[in-house]
Amino acid sequence: MVMASEDGLSWPLCVPMAKLGFAPRKRLTQSCGLSRCKSDSSRQRLLPAIAMALAGTAKSLERTIGGLPVFMHAPWRSFAGTDVARIPSALGLSMLLALPALAATDGEELTLEQLLETTVTSASKYEQKESEVAAAVTVITREQIRAYGWRTLAAALASLPGLFLTYDRQYTYVGARGFGLPGDYNTRIMLAINGNRVNDTVYDQAMLGREFPLDMDLVERIEVLAGPGGAIYGQNAMLGVVNVITRTGATVDGGEFAAAWQSPQAMREGRVSWGKVLDNGVDVLFSGTGMYARGENLHVTFPGAGPGGSTVSGVATGQDSDRNMQFFAHVGRGPWAFDFIAADRKKDDPYASFFTDPLTPGQYGHDGYLLTQLKYQDDFAGGDVNVMGRLFLGQYRYRMNAIYLGIPNRATANSGWYGGELRLLYSGLTDHKLMLGLEVQDNVRNEQANDDLSIPGKETLVKTTGYRVGLYAQDEWRIANAWSTTIGFRVDYNDITGSRISPRLGLIWRASPATTVKALYGQAHRAPNSYERDFDDGISQVANRQLAGETITTGELVVDHRLADDLTVRGQFYRWDLRDVVTLGIDSVSGLSQYRSGADVRVNGAEMSAAKMWASGARMRGSVAYQDASYVGGGTPANSPVWLGKFGFYTPLPWWGLQLGCELQYDSKRQAVDGTSVDGYWLANVNLIATRLAKGLDVSLAIHNLFNQHYQHPAADTNWQTRLDQDGINARIKLDYRF
Repeated sequence: MVMASEDGLSWPLCVPMAKLGFAPRKRLTQSCGLSRCKSDSSRQRLLPAIAMALAGTAKSLERTIGGLPVFMHAPWRSFAGTDVARIPSALGLSMLLALPALAATDGEELTLEQLLETTVTSASKYEQKESEVAAAVTVITREQIRAYGWRTLAAALASLPGLFLTYDRQYTYVGARGFGLPGDYNTRIMLAINGNRVNDTVYDQAMLGREFPLDMDLVERIEVLAGPGGAIYGQNAMLGVVNVITRTGATVDGGEFAAAWQSPQAMREGRVSWGKVLDNGVDVLFSGTGMYARGENLHVTFPGAGPGGSTVSGVATGQDSDRNMQFFAHVGRGPWAFDFIAADRKKDDPYASFFTDPLTPGQYGHDGYLLTQLKYQDDFAGGDVNVMGRLFLGQYRYRMNAIYLGIPNRATANSGWYGGELRLLYSGLTDHKLMLGLEVQDNVRNEQANDDLSIPGKETLVKTTGYRVGLYAQDEWRIANAWSTTIGFRVDYNDITGSRISPRLGLIWRASPATTVKALYGQAHRAPNSYERDFDDGISQVANRQLAGETITTGELVVDHRLADDLTVRGQFYRWDLRDVVTLGIDSVSGLSQYRSGADVRVNGAEMSAAKMWASGARMRGSVAYQDASYVGGGTPANSPVWLGKFGFYTPLPWWGLQLGCELQYDSKRQAVDGTSVDGYWLANVNLIATRLAKGLDVSLAIHNLFNQHYQHPAADTNWQTRLDQDGINARIKLDYRF
């Protein structure tokens, strides 16, 4: 549930996050690397990629009221004896004790009715009051992004209950509701910008970290739909939908300049934006961003990389740099809107992923995006009919430079797609709101290649095309004053798996003015992507054009209750089952890697969250999540924490226009791919903003990992390591100037 506040902050009361699906390992296409791996038993055990299981949905609790009492129910006792636990506990307690002094007694209080007026668009592709949405939706606002100093889309999502991150120095993966396989490319999350799908057509990857193609300063709000969204969005919307809504010329209204410096990564970042509503009514926004980070010189260990399977250790000097360039343009007038996004990112690889040569410079991954959309939306028939139509075009490019036994190798992928969507919404019937939509996408280019650069002309090239068509319908029916239901379904057809039906059912009961109960059911599907199904170089991997698609079924109960006008709690209970998970195995004929339908995954879980606000402007939110993930045949998925805890606190301070945002995040231990455990950890982040130093100037200081906590994330089975060290304390100074 989303709640609005007088200062414009909207805090999700419950966040469902999309979960990631494990897309096959993108770059396991290096022939030299795999051949080398086959000759070494210590590496061969890593070749078959782990069974993939995925995360169920995630929920969140962010709203204009942020509360901590529920968070205090987190499993403190299990780690109360550690030093890591004592520090955050003391910090959180001190914040609580200070709150009475911050709280005002004569400020305007928001009623539940006012809070429920907040609307969302992503759940059904049209505006709905959050209390009437047949889904668990969370909204993250621009004010929240600014208050907490979130540097990436993934960092913002990680603040939500039930969500957690994994970073391998190439990409950031978001796990949800108990699952986030290391090396997963978020293929079971549907990512969109202004409703325009970002997932490419080779890997189906959702870019959520630094690789996300849009500057976070240009984000107006993020709507996160937990659980299956296949009834509306079709392909990839299995574990959730993340729709990023951008700012416009009207919200910028002038020029903006931003500059940032982060240490110890020596990151330099700059942005210039200009937006305005012109005299003729045209809304325009243009923005360009550039970022370069030298990165740190990391001490890295590579088990089994030396002669005879010995361990190699050393400092990866100058091998962690990150370069990113982004451009965004928006032009709109009346019912028309046009968006253009171009992004280019190059990231060095200090961890020598995919068993490349350790401690060897010149190895990197390179991602490029081009996304365009022309959209029309307007009312007809006295407002009873709303028409939305859009045309879109997208391109994605990938290149990996790798070195195997001193031999240079290049893996590339190029994809291109275009299509359109038409949606009709009719609200002329009493107690009914009917929606009908058609979406078509033509994947005109899916090219994958491996090139041994030591031998001119030695290249493996795989070319495929494809298409998908989706027809969807939905009826939002108010049965009685206290009861409503949403019934919907989508029929998708693609040239790989044929026809699939994704139903959706939601029953909503307003038990009292203070209590809302939602019972939700949904299904979604994912067809195998082009890499999983079609890539075949005859050396490392063979194709499997009989590969079946995946399906997920989710049942959920959501209870929202207002304890007071400024304190709301939410309880969520869910179960999801993922069937026919695509996993990387070994072909019995060739002995090479091959993707095939594998294990089933089941997750049972519960999330409790609370949010509280004060008239002074202080906001607090907290959550605790329990998630029990397992393979149906037995066993626990890797990278699956059982407990997650989140605490966020934001308040204005009485000096110099200062604003303080603080976060605490707890992840319990996770299993690595070798069966060992990666320890749980606490992270503390702080962001301090000064708004009155000069007219139009804001200066902020953000510190991530405040207590310099040493922690690790499980590595994928295509890494030399089983666990990867994460960044220690780092600080970013940022200047924002409006003119």
